Parts: sequence; C-alpha cells; structure tokens
Amino acid sequence: MGIKRYLKYLVLGGILLVLLGGGWWWLAERRPRVRYQLEPVRRTDLEVKVVANGTLNPVTTVLVGTQVTGMIKKIYADYNSEVKKGQVIAQIDQALFKARVDQAQGNYQVAQANVLKAQANLEDARNDYRRYQTLWQQNLVARDDFDNAYTRYETSRAELRAAQAQVAQAAANLKSAETDLQYTTIMSPVDGVVVSRNVDVGQTVVASFQTPTLFNIAQDLTKMQVDTSVDEADIGKVKEGQTATFMVDAYPGRSFTGQVTQVRLSPQTVQNVVTYNVVIETENPEFLLKPGMTASVDILVTRRQQVLAVPNAALRFRPSAPADVAIPEGSHVWRLDADQRPVPVPLVTGLSDGQWTEVLEGDLTIADQLIVAQISGTDAAEQGRRTPGGRRRPF
Repeated sequence: MGIKRYLKYLVLGGILLVLLGGGWWWLAERRPRVRYQLEPVRRTDLEVKVVANGTLNPVTTVLVGTQVTGMIKKIYADYNSEVKKGQVIAQIDQALFKARVDQAQGNYQVAQANVLKAQANLEDARNDYRRYQTLWQQNLVARDDFDNAYTRYETSRAELRAAQAQVAQAAANLKSAETDLQYTTIMSPVDGVVVSRNVDVGQTVVASFQTPTLFNIAQDLTKMQVDTSVDEADIGKVKEGQTATFMVDAYPGRSFTGQVTQVRLSPQTVQNVVTYNVVIETENPEFLLKPGMTASVDILVTRRQQVLAVPNAALRFRPSAPADVAIPEGSHVWRLDADQRPVPVPLVTGLSDGQWTEVLEGDLTIADQLIVAQISGTDAAEQGRRTPGGRRRPF
C-alpha cells in the first residue's frame, strides 16, 4: 500500500508539473512582444526652404488712361496687340474739342485786336496830354482841362496793359483747348503688349478726380516677377539675392527658377494674418508664363551637402516603457543595444528640412539603425501554434 500510494503521488505531481509548465508556456507565448521600426543614419543633402504662394505679373505695367471726357470713336489696339511708343491705340470723338479750339482761337484774335485798339487810344491820349501840358504852361488852358488830359492818358495806358493781359489769357485758353484736342488721341507711352482693354467703341469715358484706365500695357513680357506673400514667421529667413523655384498649374512637373530682388517692408494683414510681399524676378523667353498665373514658390534659404543626418521621426521617438537608463536632456535618439533594448544617444543637431536633421555631434555612424516607432504585437509563435489547416493547437 505504501508503494502504491507513493506512485500515486508521484503521478499526480508529474501531472501538476506538466500543467504548470504548459500554462507558463502558454502565458509566455500570449504575452505581447514590443517590436521597433528602424531607420538608418545616412548622409544626404539638406535644404531649408520657405514655402509660399504668389502671382505672376509683368515687371513693368503701364496703365493708360485719358485726361479728357468724351466718347470712344475708334480703337486701334486689342488684347495681346504689340504696340510701340507713340503709336495711336484709341481715338476719342474730337468734334467738341475742335469747336473749343476754334472758339479759343477767335477769342485770342479778338484780344489781339483789343490791344491794337488800346495802343491807338493810348497814342491819342498821349498827344492830347502833351498838347494840354504845353498850353497849361503858357496859361492858355485851365488846370482842370490839363488834369483831365493827364487822366485820359493814364487810363489809356492801363487799358493797354489790360488788353495785353487778355491776350495772354486768350493764348493760354487756346493752348489748353489745343492740348485737350491732343489728349483725344490716346497713344502708347511705352513699347509693349496690351494685356487688357477696358473700353469699347461708343463708350463714354469720364475724366474726373480719378483717371479712367483704358488699357493695361506690359512693357516686357520676357521678364516676369512673382509677387509672393510670405508669412511673418518666415520673413526673417528671406534675403535679397536668394534663389527661388516655383511651379504653375499650367505646366505640372516643370519648375521655373528666379531670384529674390525685393523684400518689401509694408505688411499685408488679412483676417489677422500678417504677410510680407517678396518680389521674385524670372526670365520668360518662351512666353510660357502669363500674367495672373498662381505660383507655388520655394525660396532656398540655405543648403548643406552630404551631411550626417537622422530622420526627424527618430528625434521625436520616446519609448512607452522607459529603459533603465538615464534619459539625457536636449536632443537625442534611441537605438537598440546588444540585448535589443533601447538606449538613448545624445546629439547636437543642426540644419533640418522637416524630414531629416543634421548631426553636428553625437556617437553615430552611417551603419547605425535608429528607432522611429514602437510596434506592439504577439510573438510569431502564435502563428506556429496553428496547424496547417488553420486550427489552433491546444498549447
């Protein structure tokens, strides 16, 4: 009985050990393992850019208006017309202006005739004054007669000066009327291309306090500029002379090059967002770029070639269960040690393009693999517990 009891306890103990071992193995296999996504350290070119949007415009645009009021009688230039300096591009009806010139001419001639009349009166008054002066000295006429002759003489002199002033005034009115007549002929002030035409034949244009714009002429479309709105947070990085590249929707995949020529000081505020206008000039020899096109602009601030760089995701990574090591202050990345445990590596960083960051100091080489993300999941042994038919094994 003692041996049988002993064997019974031995068998029960063995079964218990098997059950405990199987349970421990099952729990260990079910415990999620932490895995990591790695990215290598590498050498690369880094570029820091300021990204903005802008609009293409001609470098020099001239707004052609009119200084007189009248009806447009003829138009000699249309959209996209090439014009030369001094070329007639529109004509305002001249009928009223010619009549005003004729009227001013007549007034001028009348004023000249009045001068001749005043000169004749002055000569007659001068002769009377001299005659009365001689007679008064001989006591042959009264003092009043002598004084009246002198008064007529001085009055004639004043009338001559007034007539001469009227001649000058009439000449000025004639010049003004002739100038207005010349203004009815609208001429191009520069060589260029008509970008827009804002009037039609028969339309009346009114020149008041604000001169109406009839034509918009681009002086040289082989040179264009991009008027770019740069955010106030980035404007400190932008300097004159920097290289810029931009793309337009009309030519997807094609990049155009320009140069920053002006950083304007005047701010533009729209819905509490402050931007500054940065002017980028570019060549347009093929006339591919059109005024008004929207451009996506990249302004190159600085560039470094073949620097040791780490991915920005590695700088942002923090392990969910901190390792039993001291975490350094400042910038650092994490890599796996020989026991596949994450350990921090302190760094001194430099330039960054938003995806990669330059390493100035740090114990890193190109061969190092850095942790960029942590992945939690069950061990691959979970897959091993399944039979080829897909059924799960009991342990």
